[in-house]
Amino acid sequence: MTSPSRLPVLAGLPLAVGSGLAIPVQGRINGALGARLNDGIAAAAVSFSTGLLVMIVISLVLPRGRAGLAAIIPAVRNRAFPRIYVVAGAIGALFVFAQSFTVGILGVALFTVATVTGQTVSGLLVDRLGIGPAGKKSVTGIRIIGCILTIAAVAWAVSPRFSSGGSGDGAAGLLLPLLLPVAAGFLMSFQQAMNGTATLHYGTPIAATLVNFVAGCTVLWVALAVKLAVAGPANPLPGEWWYYLGGPMGCVFIGLGALLVRSLGVLVTGLGMIAGQLLGSLALDLALPAPGTVVAPATVLGTLLTLGAIVLATLPWPRGALRRQRPVR
Repeated sequence: MTSPSRLPVLAGLPLAVGSGLAIPVQGRINGALGARLNDGIAAAAVSFSTGLLVMIVISLVLPRGRAGLAAIIPAVRNRAFPRIYVVAGAIGALFVFAQSFTVGILGVALFTVATVTGQTVSGLLVDRLGIGPAGKKSVTGIRIIGCILTIAAVAWAVSPRFSSGGSGDGAAGLLLPLLLPVAAGFLMSFQQAMNGTATLHYGTPIAATLVNFVAGCTVLWVALAVKLAVAGPANPLPGEWWYYLGGPMGCVFIGLGALLVRSLGVLVTGLGMIAGQLLGSLALDLALPAPGTVVAPATVLGTLLTLGAIVLATLPWPRGALRRQRPVR
C-alpha cells in the first residue's frame, strides 16, 4: 500500500478552496438540468452517472487508477477499515435529496446556512474523535471561535437572499424541512473522513472517489426507479453538452476532499471548501448572474469575513492562545 503524502497547510488550504469553487457551478448546472427535466431526482441521477463514467475511465486509463482499482476488494475483504465506509457516497446522495426537497421550501440562503452549520459542527466532532486519517485534533478555543465566525459570516453573506427564498410558512412550518439539510451537512464531514481513510488503504483518492460514485448512483437510481413507478418519466434529456458537467465537477471536490483530510483534518478541509463555495457563488453572480440576482455589499463583506474566520481556525496558534489549548491524549 502506497499512501498519498501529506501536504503542508499553505499548499493544502488553497486546494480546498479551489475544490469548493466547483460546488456552486455544479449546483447551477444541476439546477438547470433539474428544471429542464422537471425532475430533481432524475437530474441528480444523471449527474452522478456522468461522474461515475468519468471515474471509470480515469481508473482504467491511469496507472495509479488501475492500482487503486485493484486495491479496493482486498482492502474491503481484509477489513482494513470499517466496511460501512464503502457506502460513504450515499451521504452525497442524501445531500442531493436535501437540495431537491427543501430548497423550494427554505430558499437557497437558509439551506446554505443549515448545511454549513451542520458541516462545521461535525467537522469539530470528527476531528476530536479522530475518525479521519489525520488523527485526533484538539477542540481549542481558537478553532471554536473560527467555526462560530464562519457560520455567522456565511449567514451574513447569504442574508440578501433571505427575502427571496422560502414559502413564508413561519418558524414552526420550517422546523422539519430545516432538519434535513442540517443532517446532510452534518454527515458530510463523516463522508470526508471515511473517504480520507479509504484513500490511505487504496493508495489513491481515485479509487475512493470511484467507490463514492458507485454508492451514490445506486441510491439515486433506486430512488428514481421508485419515482418512475409512481409518477412516470421526466422530460427527455437535453442535447446541450454543458448540462452533463455537474458529475465531473463532483469528481473534483470529492477526490480532493479525500486527499486533503489527511493533511488538513476534516474541519479545515470543510472550512476551505465553504470559502471556495462562497467565492464561486460570488463570481457566478458577478460574471453569469441568474435572473433577478443582485450582488449586495453584505454578500461581499460576508465572504471576506468567512475567509478571515478560516484563517483564524487554520493558523498554528501558540498553545497558550485563549489559555485553553490542550493536546489530545
